[in-house]
Amino acid sequence: MKLTSVAIAALLCLRVAASPAGDMAAAARNFLAALNDDQRSKAAFTFDSEERSNWHFVPRERNGLTVKEMIPAQRHLAFALLNSGLSQRGFGQATTIMSLEQVLQEMEGPSRKFPRDPELYHVSIFGTPDEKGTWGWRVEGHHLSVNFTVVDGTVAAGTPSFMGTNPGEIRKGPRAGLRVLGGEEDLGRELVKSLNEKQQAVAIIDSKAPDEVTTSDVRKVTPGKPSGISLGAFTAAQRETAIRLIRAYVDRLRGEVAAADFAKIQKAGVDKISFAWAGSLEKGQRHYYRIQGPTFLLEYDNTQNDANHVHAVWRNFEGDFGQDALAAHLKAEHAK
Repeated sequence: MKLTSVAIAALLCLRVAASPAGDMAAAARNFLAALNDDQRSKAAFTFDSEERSNWHFVPRERNGLTVKEMIPAQRHLAFALLNSGLSQRGFGQATTIMSLEQVLQEMEGPSRKFPRDPELYHVSIFGTPDEKGTWGWRVEGHHLSVNFTVVDGTVAAGTPSFMGTNPGEIRKGPRAGLRVLGGEEDLGRELVKSLNEKQQAVAIIDSKAPDEVTTSDVRKVTPGKPSGISLGAFTAAQRETAIRLIRAYVDRLRGEVAAADFAKIQKAGVDKISFAWAGSLEKGQRHYYRIQGPTFLLEYDNTQNDANHVHAVWRNFEGDFGQDALAAHLKAEHAK
């Protein structure tokens, strides 16, 4: 059947008009439908399962269906699901992080309890994917944890959001110069170096960087007392750099979701956001920074493997795993 230009335009409009939750639900349903019973039993969990908040970012035993266990057609659908939640940049970062496992395999050799394997990433679906329902999904493995929660047909959360890279910069071979999280590093250093001596005295909280992001893999982050310097004490140019740095994390998510999350950050008050640095200001040396607002926390750490091993995480104090939206949902249902 030949499509007219009007029909083609109508189809394109439908695609553009699709909601993030609708895209995710369609991608998740397509993925689950392509699995056999055994695979589906590994990939599917109830929405209220403890597994939904059982996240991490190091090599370890995990639940979910691995890419390695999928046939090619299923792998395409798994990556379509990942793509439904991320921006073009975020999807590129996520898949490149997966590819670094092959680099580590070549660097370290095969004698490891948990092998370096670009196919050892797990896909999990929580609840029944529905464009108007409440459910969630996760793609996770070494140095990557992508978590989404949908509540009443709205994407309520894209956090915790973790990305890491080892090596932080590939220094040898055909991929030499690759820095998956180079922007997150460079913007942080640009910001701290733009501060004058008085500002740095407040922003630099320690001459030694911590060995790891301080929140690790806790399921709920408590705000704690902000440290460092307030963005309210920044010049206009410094504030612009700080916003660009925040957006480097938020814009991992697809546009509509990122815009909604950034609007929440702005509503809570940009001047209430603080920036703190620890460690050296020079590239190639151990360093760490954190950005904390009333509603969120970003942590970046590059200390391991001679400061060539990056961990970068974005957390929401009340919104991780959609907890704030779920609380409101349950309250509304109880009122009914």
